[in-house]
Amino acid sequence: MAPLLRFGVDLGGTKIELIALDAGGREILRRRVPTPQHDYFATVAAVAALIQQAETELGQRGSVGVGTPGARSPATGLMKNCNSTCLNGKPLQQDLERALKRDVRLANDANCLALSEAADGAAAGADTVFGVILGTGVGGGVVVRGHVLNGVNAIAGEWGHSPLPWFQFAAAPSDRASTGQHPATGEAILHPWPNPRELDAAPACYCGKKGCIETWLSGPGFAADHVRYGGEDLPAHEIAQLANAGYGPCSATLARYEERLARALAGVINLLDPDVIVLGGGLSNIARLYDSVPRLWPRYVFSDRIDTKLVPPRHGDSSGVRGAAWLWSG
Repeated sequence: MAPLLRFGVDLGGTKIELIALDAGGREILRRRVPTPQHDYFATVAAVAALIQQAETELGQRGSVGVGTPGARSPATGLMKNCNSTCLNGKPLQQDLERALKRDVRLANDANCLALSEAADGAAAGADTVFGVILGTGVGGGVVVRGHVLNGVNAIAGEWGHSPLPWFQFAAAPSDRASTGQHPATGEAILHPWPNPRELDAAPACYCGKKGCIETWLSGPGFAADHVRYGGEDLPAHEIAQLANAGYGPCSATLARYEERLARALAGVINLLDPDVIVLGGGLSNIARLYDSVPRLWPRYVFSDRIDTKLVPPRHGDSSGVRGAAWLWSG
């Protein structure tokens, strides 16, 4: 039997967000607090305090689902793969259950986004949904026929830690007819994957490797790429705003970002072939991505036609917190 009140928590790198849903899925409360930095026990205490304060305000207890920036290891029960690295190796589920004196369900934050949007959002009714977090980190989650696909290793959809597919442009006019042209620059595409400049500049990732999709497509990765090409040290949202205003250096940075996102999502389409890809996280607010990226990805997708939809989240860039609440839908 579904609970009468569901609490969802999104445990992000910079904020912890709580939502309360009634039995019909209607939002009745939402709160945010800053995430304690590099302090596991303070993070557990902050989540517990949010729940306890909400229950006091609403006058009733509820179920608790938590979206995390990693996964609970099926082998050890400890957290792994979290870009909030203080969570790694910790018994987060057990500690939250002890603090809250009830069962708690955990899922990867991108799985929560995909579940939220598949349930009653931008991907409602779709058979297969891929949810993408483009924020402090980059994650992916898969929902098939309304159910989260976790995988035997609890890493299904961990797209952010696959390598970015590379590509290379060359400006040889004689080759343009057979190889196609970049829509922005007109340069001929001679080798549509490897890009030596990206390979040489591949950023280091907290996971210990270099060149992960997360290091290029996260908010910090977007900002770092702008600096790498001689731009000012600006936060990601300001780069996007200036690009939309026509400022050349920021426009160039956003064009590189769009090309990389198209390549990376083409790999998802080739492997999973989802009906809908939903973007979440702060960078999902860049409206032009939904037009530019589908225009770019056909050259990388192994199909004569691409019907996959790329959509913004109906429930906003923090839709995943609703998905955390829906972990108790049955």
